[in-house]
Amino acid sequence: MDFGIGIATSSDSWKTALHAEALGFTHAWFYDTQMITADCFVAMGAAAMKTAKIRLGTGVLVPSNRLAAVTANAFATLNGLAPGRIDFGVGTGFSARRAMGLGAIKLADMEEYIRVVYALLRGEIVETEIEGKARKIQFLNPDADLFNTTDPIPLHVSAYGPRSQKLTAKLGAHWKTFIQDVPGALDALSGMQRDWAQAGRPAADLYATAWVCGCVLQPGEPADSARAVAQSGPRAATLLHRAADAEQQGWQNTMNVAFDGIRDEVEGYLELARHFEPQDARYLFNHRGHFVFVKPEERKFVTAELIRRTTFTATEQELTQRVEALRSAGWSQIVIPIVPGQEAALEDWARVKAAFG
Repeated sequence: MDFGIGIATSSDSWKTALHAEALGFTHAWFYDTQMITADCFVAMGAAAMKTAKIRLGTGVLVPSNRLAAVTANAFATLNGLAPGRIDFGVGTGFSARRAMGLGAIKLADMEEYIRVVYALLRGEIVETEIEGKARKIQFLNPDADLFNTTDPIPLHVSAYGPRSQKLTAKLGAHWKTFIQDVPGALDALSGMQRDWAQAGRPAADLYATAWVCGCVLQPGEPADSARAVAQSGPRAATLLHRAADAEQQGWQNTMNVAFDGIRDEVEGYLELARHFEPQDARYLFNHRGHFVFVKPEERKFVTAELIRRTTFTATEQELTQRVEALRSAGWSQIVIPIVPGQEAALEDWARVKAAFG
């Protein structure tokens, strides 16, 4: 099993990637959320120059936010800096679009975007719509040795619902998704394996990546300790943000969590969010700190139960058992998002990783 990290992209993210590489992590995924974190391609370029082995990927890029030609060029350029170590993670948009008041893009648009990017990387002339008109484009100087279109750049599709999972299988892409508990992870994998088989693809070819946020607790440490809230709270709070998105914007959430036992937290946050300013763009404050830190205003709603319900926050022994359950079921990679200022968590998760050789 591979072990990766998620990075809330900053100008010095290369330091986190370098530390993870030294600890034996195989992948570093950089957030592409323009209104929340720094630019992923700039940060990945620095990491490509500083690291030697760890794979570097977008986690995940949203097609609507970058022209396909620009994305293909960026990946080819990175591939020149770190040949064969670059991954293209892509999704229809959650954090990056909701922070700008937008819902997810259409799956068909993502599929078309992927088609164009990879056609360009193959050196083909490809026709695509630009500024409302179909145009033919191509890398004009592939022989000038300005970037690398030779080494493969694997595709990783972020897919939660049945339609996006079927598209992943159709494309033969690697699959990634967030999970919150072992039963949910096993159920999600089973569904993806079914779609994979229906697409006529060999079971062994499915590469499944589970993003599992959490905190490795010390013996006797509560799930809502200051350290646990700092490391796990940003993920737990996304459930609150999603609930406000659904109420205020009508955006559908593909990851549904039963509110039994955490209804007070959700209802309390919804009441708070109804007063966010500006009134015509409440999503701005709703997504402040999203997946990066817990806002002071929402801290009281990020309870131990909410953290337990939405993250892998437990002792090292318990987490090792959970990861073993995922590995045995067929998950290929576990990704641990690292919260800014909590880079010491790398050492904690490295101990969990060590149990798997």
